[in-house]
Amino acid sequence: MNNLSPVILLHQMDDVLIARAAIAANTVLAGHGSLLVKSDIPAAHKVAVRAIGMGKAVKRYGQIIGFATQDIAAGEHVHTHNLAMGDFARDYAFGENVLSTVPPDRPLTFMGIRRADGRVATRNYIGVISTVNCSATVSKMVAQHFASPGALAAFPHVDGVVPLTHSFGCCIDHHGEGILQLRRTIAGHIRHANFAAVLVIGLGCESNQMGAILMTADLKPDPMLRTLVMQEMGGTQKTVAAAIAMVDEMLPAANNVKREPLPVSHLNVALQCGGSDGYSGITANPALGIAVDMLVRHGGTAILSETPEIYGAEHLLTRRAVSREVGEKLVERIRWWEDYAVREKGSIDNNPTPGNKAGGLTTILEKSLGAVAKSGASPLVGVYRYAEPIDRQGLVFMDAPGYDPMGATGQVAAGANLIAFTTGRGSCFGGKPAPSIKLATNTAMFRRMEDDMDLNCGDIMDGSASLEQKGQEIFEMMLRVASGEQSKSEALGVGNEEFVPWMIGAQM
Repeated sequence: MNNLSPVILLHQMDDVLIARAAIAANTVLAGHGSLLVKSDIPAAHKVAVRAIGMGKAVKRYGQIIGFATQDIAAGEHVHTHNLAMGDFARDYAFGENVLSTVPPDRPLTFMGIRRADGRVATRNYIGVISTVNCSATVSKMVAQHFASPGALAAFPHVDGVVPLTHSFGCCIDHHGEGILQLRRTIAGHIRHANFAAVLVIGLGCESNQMGAILMTADLKPDPMLRTLVMQEMGGTQKTVAAAIAMVDEMLPAANNVKREPLPVSHLNVALQCGGSDGYSGITANPALGIAVDMLVRHGGTAILSETPEIYGAEHLLTRRAVSREVGEKLVERIRWWEDYAVREKGSIDNNPTPGNKAGGLTTILEKSLGAVAKSGASPLVGVYRYAEPIDRQGLVFMDAPGYDPMGATGQVAAGANLIAFTTGRGSCFGGKPAPSIKLATNTAMFRRMEDDMDLNCGDIMDGSASLEQKGQEIFEMMLRVASGEQSKSEALGVGNEEFVPWMIGAQM
């Protein structure tokens, strides 16, 4: 451990220490008043640094992560058996901690693709999108045809043909919030800069009608946006044949692109974390936050998301809101989720998964405080509903569930052309059409899953790298991947199954 202390005290007000690695019972922590560890402490888990009375708040990062459900002695393991959620007041202090963003002395560029209408892409795909689950198989059949060896050999600048399919689109209120959100999500992908061309395939009788989807974003069919309806074409085989012919027609124009140096201000990065652990808020997330601050300084955009995973930490964001209106929009989304949890007879604290808990996280409050670190210290300039187009540059927030593919789908629909994804347990997520960079929170997992992980942030915990160094490394990787370097998930071919729209509303 390079003579490092076996534990970390993250804030002087904290009631817990974080184990760098597993600590055996009866270990004496000399640097903390000769604290005697009373039981085995797994790596990344918490040990009480002082006695905590039943019902008292417990702090990590200097913030409340829960309340003791029983008396906790100094040196005891603090986890789900003695710590739980509880209500407490948050001081939103709107705009109190807004920092000014200083532009860089030397603006940076990346090698991007500029579309004719000015949009900027990091990849060059053709999309095949289903309106409804009933046309999903046909959409996949079309993409599979172009995935065969040599099928795109004559078109070296086309990165592939991507099927975006889903399980929804029918038996839902024709004018309700659910179908409007689905249409907004699909329309966002149709107009995404990383698609040179798109073919939309419907069944014909579904609630999610083709014309309504196109009207959502004022889209009209043209040579690079084509539509097919299976019932009009005569069924599965005839639709597949017609769709393949249409993609063949679009390929030459889609291939006619080149990369050129473009300002970093054209980068729109989705921030995601999945399979989080007790290290996430110490290594990968704050390092990504430093990279986000660099991106924002260069005029780029970062989208923080997953509302249940900022729950209990939202006051740290409202303090950075550029206006009270922006801060109150975020609080309104928090209140919606509280009402939603009650209506569905659930709990927001159900969000930490068994894997999260095995990795050292106990409550959603603790998880959220670590997740917010991805946003760095930049001002919060906007708050958006799920899949709404992002029309501001800087750090923004988009409402979404904590399910990673669902959140990422909304962020990409909103315009993200790159995804930065931190993971402690080892999420194997990959995104299309936006490439996904995987950032490991700990060295052991990185080594175990190196085929999937792009960058190890565990060396922060190991003492061989600083947060600032790793943040710079992440930022530089963003520019390389945006310029065309393959991420690990791209090399593995992952990303065709991760289109997961957030469906709300009753299914009838």
